[in-house]
Amino acid sequence: MSTKKWLRSSLRNLRSWLTDEGYTTSLSTVWRLLKKAKYTLKANAKRDAGKQHPHRNAQFLHIADQRTRFREAGLPIISIDTKKKELIGNFKNNGRTWCQEAEKVLIHDFAEDDTIRAVPYGIYDLTYNRGFMSVGTSADTPEFAVDVIAAWWETHGQATYPEAKQLLILADSGGSNGCHPRAWKLYVQQRLSDRFGLEVTICHYPAGCSKWNPIEYRLFSPISINWAGQPLRSLEIVLGCLKATTTCKGLSVEAVLVDRPYLTKKTATDAEMAALHLERHAVCPRWNYTFQPRSVMA
Repeated sequence: MSTKKWLRSSLRNLRSWLTDEGYTTSLSTVWRLLKKAKYTLKANAKRDAGKQHPHRNAQFLHIADQRTRFREAGLPIISIDTKKKELIGNFKNNGRTWCQEAEKVLIHDFAEDDTIRAVPYGIYDLTYNRGFMSVGTSADTPEFAVDVIAAWWETHGQATYPEAKQLLILADSGGSNGCHPRAWKLYVQQRLSDRFGLEVTICHYPAGCSKWNPIEYRLFSPISINWAGQPLRSLEIVLGCLKATTTCKGLSVEAVLVDRPYLTKKTATDAEMAALHLERHAVCPRWNYTFQPRSVMA
């Protein structure tokens, strides 16, 4: 096998190979010949989905059924996730904005000892097209995620759904609110289900399917568009950009700062897991489960 197979076929290399074969030509001629043969420069196309989980389709159907059931009953449905973490400072923010002179930012995005890394955690209410963003300054942990959901329910959820005793949460299968962390399940039981007397149903999207999580395209995408090209020099700017995010469909966003530390690597013991009032669904039990408040169960 010739080593030419592994060499990039650039115009210069193609001209060199033609010269070796006795054909003298220019780069423009090589380009025209390639175009005539319908060759163009193309990037890799992400078309091959690869190996998919055997229960992937069943999970999407189950999520659709759960959403229909909760929607018809007038019960709250929220989508949750952590947005990309952002360095706070005079750093470049991708995107462009209308201005007379470009913002001057640092050449390198090197985080200093005093640089804050913002952790924007979001909740999207599918029924009323409302977003709730909590900007943390510590780690993205299951405890932080559940605290944000509890804060949303206490300040907005209860007022919006005063009669609701059930809540449906749509989440990715990984991260702080993933289907694997024990701490996530423990805090949902303690700080959400038990505290508010809620029956909490959680459905996780399969790995690699986060783009179908509604929060991604209904909340996070408008936020990214709104602060595109705006250096996030302070937490105040971050909060301001979040609160100012709107769409023609009527999206409104509430944003708060959570400036408290969260410790990583917290988990639940076997005894704590055994004490959970958690019922797994018959369909994809790893991804679908419901918490019953222990005060009610007792």
